[in-house]
Amino acid sequence: MRVTILGAGAYGLALSKVFYRNGNDTTIWTVLKEEEEEMNTTRMNKRYLPDYHIDSGIRITSDMQLAIMNADLIVVAIPVKYIADVILKVKEYYNGCHICIASKGILQDKYVFPYTIVSKMLKANKVGIISGGTFALDIINDEPIGLTIASKNKQTIRIIKTAILHELLRVDVSHDVIGVEMWGAIKNIVAIGCGIIYGLGYLESSRTMFFTKCYKDITNLIYEFKGNKGTAKLYAGIGDLFLTCTSTKSRNYTLGVMLGRNAPSELLEKYINETTIEGYYTLKSFYELIHKKKIKSELIDCLYAILYEGKDVKIILDYLNN
Repeated sequence: MRVTILGAGAYGLALSKVFYRNGNDTTIWTVLKEEEEEMNTTRMNKRYLPDYHIDSGIRITSDMQLAIMNADLIVVAIPVKYIADVILKVKEYYNGCHICIASKGILQDKYVFPYTIVSKMLKANKVGIISGGTFALDIINDEPIGLTIASKNKQTIRIIKTAILHELLRVDVSHDVIGVEMWGAIKNIVAIGCGIIYGLGYLESSRTMFFTKCYKDITNLIYEFKGNKGTAKLYAGIGDLFLTCTSTKSRNYTLGVMLGRNAPSELLEKYINETTIEGYYTLKSFYELIHKKKIKSELIDCLYAILYEGKDVKIILDYLNN
């Protein structure tokens, strides 16, 4: 199978290893000509994975036509805010092949998810999603991982599963596109809250209580958006939530810890401005979205008050004890 990965960031590089290891003819596309030249020369992308060497059999190009003209599967692994611009480039050469979205989040101000952006712009129905609790470095280091494949198209699920399934990578399957995408975005918000609880000095029992309460509340919130409650049990649900909410590798969790420990405002501002913290921006979008739809979420309101209205972080205890 010919697989093209759009995006040469850490996750795109990690996925390229997965697809290539499975015997797929694999290409990485980058928007930057200089990044293409560097990666072809050094077989590395030192900006994202400084110690990882890209297999010599993986093609690297910044030419979109060359990248996708014969592809059987296009994998979208770029930040959500850039998806529309990249898919506009794809549209010119798109051959009707299957698409797998690995990007997580919600487009600010538009309140739409990657699946909707890609499907509408390409007028495509062969679109699927992969999501789950995985860090790029763990994939690169051949750690066993689990992902959820979601699509409304059974053939797309089969194509993605064939291309990615491996003894080190297991999958579960869902047709709940809404639920899978929402879990992939909201878990970053919850991670900030979990970090705050840790930063405030609460021990494992209290942190577990907070995590469990969030898990139940987010499951119910996604159901309000017509997502399936059963999705919470998948790799894209509890799996992704657990990883993001408990690991110090998570930038969202780290921001929460800083808030809980009352870090100086200048340090918080510097961290937010210099680091991609998906949950910070996703929180604003979800806050506006749920109020627009008149859906209640005490968790979202609480975290928004802390991060955007400057309220004392200890108000999170009101949520915990309610």
